[in-house]
Amino acid sequence: MKNIRPPAVAGQFYPADPAELRSQIQTFMAQAHPADQPPKALIAPHAGYIYSGPVAASAYASLLPVKHQIRKVILLGPAHRVPFIGLAAPTSDGFATPLGIVPIDQQAIDTIADLPQVNRMDLAHEYEHSLEVQLPFLQSLLDDFSLVPLVVGNASAAEVAEVLERLWGGDETLILISSDLSHYHDYDTARRMDSGTSQAIEQLQEDSITHDMACGGTPVRGLLQLARKKGLHARTLDLRNSGDTAGPRDQVVGYGAYAIN
Repeated sequence: MKNIRPPAVAGQFYPADPAELRSQIQTFMAQAHPADQPPKALIAPHAGYIYSGPVAASAYASLLPVKHQIRKVILLGPAHRVPFIGLAAPTSDGFATPLGIVPIDQQAIDTIADLPQVNRMDLAHEYEHSLEVQLPFLQSLLDDFSLVPLVVGNASAAEVAEVLERLWGGDETLILISSDLSHYHDYDTARRMDSGTSQAIEQLQEDSITHDMACGGTPVRGLLQLARKKGLHARTLDLRNSGDTAGPRDQVVGYGAYAIN
C-alpha cells in the first residue's frame, strides 16, 4: 500500500501505544454484554475512549457471534473539521491506527462514485475523528476486513440511504454509523433528550432526529430511512452519557449504542 492515511487522534481520543490500546479495548469489551441477535447495522459513539468507550463496546459486543463472517465495513460519520456538500470518500489505500493498517475497498467506492452526492475528498478525512475512533475496536474484534469510509457533510437522509442501499451487501457486510447524542447539557436534561432520541431510533422515525439530538444525525437518519424500507427493526443496546462514565455532570455528552436487524 502506497497511500496510507495516518492516525490523526491517536494519543488524544485513544491511546497511541498499541499494548495500552488493546488493553483498554479488552477491558471495555469484558464489561459489555453480547446481544441475542447479531445486527446488520450498528450505531456507536465516537468520543474519547474514557468517555464513550464503554458504550461503544456495547455495540461491538453484539458482533461477537458473527465476527468471523464480517469481511467489509461500511463506515459513515459526520464531518467535524471540513465543511462540504455530500459524502466524502478517500483516495487512500488504507487507514492506519496503532494496531495496523485497515485496507480501503476502492472497488466498492467505485460502485457509488457515479452518484452525484459522492465525492473523493481526502481533506475531509485527514483530521476527522468520527471514523478513526471506530477502527481500533474493529481491528480488535474482526478478522481480515476491508473498509468503505465515508464522511457525511451537507447531505440529505435520502442521499445517505441511496449510498447505503447500494453498498448494503449480505452477511459479510456491516453497516456502521458513528454518532454521539446530545452535547453539553446538564445531566438530567441530557438524559431526557437522549431518551427521546433512542425512542425515535427504535421507532425508525428519522424525521424526529435533529442535529441537536445527534451530531451524526444525517447518517443516522439515512440508515433509519433504509431500515424502514427494508422492514428491519432497531433496538437500544446501551444509553449513557459522559456523566456516567468519566466526566462531571454539569455539561455532558450523550452516547448510545443501537443495533438494526
